[in-house]
Amino acid sequence: MTQPAATATARPSPLKPGSVIGIMGGGQLGRMAAMAAARMGYKVHIYAPEAESPAAEVADARTRAAWDDEAALAAFAEAVDVVTFEFENVPAASVARLAGRRPVRPSWTVLESTQDRLTEKDLVNRLGIGTAPYARVDDLDGLVAAIGALGRPAILKTRTLGYDGKGQARIGADGDFLAAAEAAFATIAGAPAILEGMVDFTCEISVIVARSPSGAVRCFEPAENSHRDGILHISRVPARISPAIAAEAERVARMLAEAMGLEGLLAVEMFVTRDGRVLVNEMAPRPHNSGHWSFDAAATSQFEQFIRAVADLPLGDPSRLVDARMENLIGDDIERWQAILAEPRAKLHLYGKSEAKPGRKMGHVTRLGTAAVTPVSGDGSGA
Repeated sequence: MTQPAATATARPSPLKPGSVIGIMGGGQLGRMAAMAAARMGYKVHIYAPEAESPAAEVADARTRAAWDDEAALAAFAEAVDVVTFEFENVPAASVARLAGRRPVRPSWTVLESTQDRLTEKDLVNRLGIGTAPYARVDDLDGLVAAIGALGRPAILKTRTLGYDGKGQARIGADGDFLAAAEAAFATIAGAPAILEGMVDFTCEISVIVARSPSGAVRCFEPAENSHRDGILHISRVPARISPAIAAEAERVARMLAEAMGLEGLLAVEMFVTRDGRVLVNEMAPRPHNSGHWSFDAAATSQFEQFIRAVADLPLGDPSRLVDARMENLIGDDIERWQAILAEPRAKLHLYGKSEAKPGRKMGHVTRLGTAAVTPVSGDGSGA
């Protein structure tokens, strides 16, 4: 992609209360970010193409238009003071257009780098940070060659647009080699992909790091994550890892934020291997599901920190105040809302979505000061 010829219009920094923060994307992350912005005296304008928008329900303004609607993008830019995004599948080209008119934080180049799993892993490896073994896959012959190089079991993932277990196919260790490759390739409809070797890990963790345009950096402590059907199910803090592993995970997150010139939030998902290494799985330059615990259990939530970074304010204290266990409410889980509200130390967050569907995140609950729970057993999927 070519850098836009125009330069971003200069704006006062830090952004003054009363200014308008434009958020690309209308989901629950945008909703919680808008709520944090409102508490800090900012207005929020949501840009999203979908009819239903949890974020727009709590925002001051909304533009509903296609991502490539140049007139709507131009009008949106004129109506806001800074632009950010709440999920990484916003087209980088659309964000690049806005960068010619307003400050965009994080930058469209950071967004572009994290939209493609191959580009992302190449970047991480260039910095000397480990990942699972991987290989590029452009066609069926390439997949067969990649399986030959990496072995089985392995997991095939689309390079773009995959999330919550979508766009993925497992290739088992048993059965006919070619048949397994053909079935996996058909599952992802032949899209450009990446094959990843399995990792023998003890747990999955994530670190959310904030970096402001002024260069300040703060990390939330690692959260320990477990998945169900490829979707994040539980995040726990403190993670059951050693202080040395926690320090290494935060070091990796800081290094990535600095190397990418991040202005905003970056969530870094990682594996902790049985031999004590920390390997990067994926990154997302936005608030992250695994940071929802911070809403109720940290001095500064990830959403407030996101707004602080985007507005170039002093970053807040991300320290955990109490132990916490966050559970996603997926699909019909939302029917438990009354029982959850009856729990004395449970904090319920519902996203205002009209219909519960299998695999759809309807809300989450954070339980404060819970007792120890059964250890997580990693399945090596990286989903």
